[in-house]
Amino acid sequence: MPTSGGLGNALRKGKEIGCTAVQVFTSSPQMWKSAPVTPEKVADFKKAQQETGITKVVTHDSYLINLCAVDPAMRAKSIAGLTHELHRSSQYGIRYVVSHMGAHTGQGCEVGLQAIAESTQQVLDEAPDDVTLLMETTAGQGSALNSNFEELARLLELMKGNGRLGVCLDTCHIFVAGYDIRDEPSFNQTFSEFHRLIGFDRLKVVHCNDSKKGLGSRVDRHENIGRGEIGMKAFELLVNDPRFERIPILIETPEVDMTHAENLKVLHELRH
Repeated sequence: MPTSGGLGNALRKGKEIGCTAVQVFTSSPQMWKSAPVTPEKVADFKKAQQETGITKVVTHDSYLINLCAVDPAMRAKSIAGLTHELHRSSQYGIRYVVSHMGAHTGQGCEVGLQAIAESTQQVLDEAPDDVTLLMETTAGQGSALNSNFEELARLLELMKGNGRLGVCLDTCHIFVAGYDIRDEPSFNQTFSEFHRLIGFDRLKVVHCNDSKKGLGSRVDRHENIGRGEIGMKAFELLVNDPRFERIPILIETPEVDMTHAENLKVLHELRH
């Protein structure tokens, strides 16, 4: 939800359209600089949580962050930026921060993953321990890492299974990265593979988006629920699967003001 007027307003607007969980940015995702978190902002956010009953809140890091950047200055800036994001989230009492983590930009996957692991360890060492960092599955555009479950599993291995590292799964991203979920057999196969390699205990958040582009296209373009290449069946399976019962399912579909309420309604109506 948009955060104009403060994070508290994002929850209030979310409540108006029927949200029970909300994702926000604590600062502009297109800028390195961020405004300080004041006691007044925190107080309004806490008040909004009490007013709305929305306690499941997730933040998303800046799109500028690349934890395996080749340029040392950019990597240091990314580490500092993500560390600050975890600090800001902690000040609000928000438990989960979603991150795209990084793109290897020609270094190769393994070198990139090792760099991400080192950077992530530094971030977690310097950030409050009441915040969990969530690696988001990516579409695999360019050299973006974490477009397959093996890379996520490798990062968890490199991080020695650190309990403060989890996963955010994006339905659009995994689909364009090559994981089919359009019917029951393919949905079950994909999530069996996820469970085998990563485990549902690591899955803390789902980004629920249809896709404008086809299976395996590796192009990240979100579409409204049921109107894209994934289709309605996958989302019906998702919202009725007991494994996702306690996991925040967040919509990141286009045209926020126009379609969020509509997409949310669609998901509620798919519930059996």
